[in-house]
Amino acid sequence: MAQLDPIPGQRLPELLRRMPKAELHVHVEGTLEPQLMLEMAARNGVRLPYASVDELRRAYAFSNLQSFLDIYYAGASVLLQEQDFFDMAWAYLQRAGADHVLRAEIFFDPQTHTARGVPMDTVIAGLHRACREAKARLGVDAELILCFLRHLSEAEAFDTLEAALPHRDKFIGVGLDSSELGHPPEKFARVFATCRGLGLHLVAHAGEEGPPAYVWTALDLLKVERIDHGVQSSKDPALMQRLQRDRVPLTVCPLSNLKLRVFPRLADHNLKQLLAAGLCVTVNSDDPAYFGGYLNENLLQLHQAVGLTEDDAYRLARNSFEASFASEERKRDYIAQLDAAFGR
Repeated sequence: MAQLDPIPGQRLPELLRRMPKAELHVHVEGTLEPQLMLEMAARNGVRLPYASVDELRRAYAFSNLQSFLDIYYAGASVLLQEQDFFDMAWAYLQRAGADHVLRAEIFFDPQTHTARGVPMDTVIAGLHRACREAKARLGVDAELILCFLRHLSEAEAFDTLEAALPHRDKFIGVGLDSSELGHPPEKFARVFATCRGLGLHLVAHAGEEGPPAYVWTALDLLKVERIDHGVQSSKDPALMQRLQRDRVPLTVCPLSNLKLRVFPRLADHNLKQLLAAGLCVTVNSDDPAYFGGYLNENLLQLHQAVGLTEDDAYRLARNSFEASFASEERKRDYIAQLDAAFGR
């Protein structure tokens, strides 16, 4: 790819804000802001151990992935009605539109809700309605990816898939998330094979806190098309070669990695190393209500910490479109808009 003409450093933050982009790694439950969480708790009669937004924000002091997940699942307890799921997704999609996100592929965790007695129909109906309205009112193409919780069993994943299949037209793929350590991808090989046979796209979290071996098995046993996180891949030169050769996208989440102490400082993040190795890296927000920033904030703080160039910015945005599950026609349209933003 040809180098872009230099852009003055002071202009790059504004370019990062305004450039068209896709978000491929965001958990809708992780976009539930404290104010909306408390409003839902009040209207649904759910008691939370937090009296105010400030008190709730102070509780967001995570030391690792598991301590985050503990409060994450507690927060999800306020989601009971279809309107709750709509309101949560709609709030995220409005923010995404403001960040110039043209396409969002949004994870949702139905097992978090069905375990509390919330019907699958309620979860998907609310989320899908928000996606439809985002296209009509915001110009954001939004799709859903159903995630299995890896700390639960594969049998429970099969049950979740069966419950979701009547809504097969409302989600485009499946993923694997939740506690990574001790729950390797191969635990879900059979359910992923079933999903592949159904024509669903396949992604999985791997190599966030888990070792490079989890990335290998996600690729070779689950046959995933994208790796969510994947930052531990840099510890394995052969894996880096594989990811570069096959152009396997990595959906990297810088502020999440900082908050969960995957890297001690954002300046220590390896995204520039991954880019320099020719990998198809993208930047995403993961659980932005908990981790301190939506997509543009991730880009801006990363730039401040590691010094992105204009070529880095273009590559990250272009990678996000190329790594998406949009049609080739839509990808060409997105990239044309990106090229226009860069004056190409």
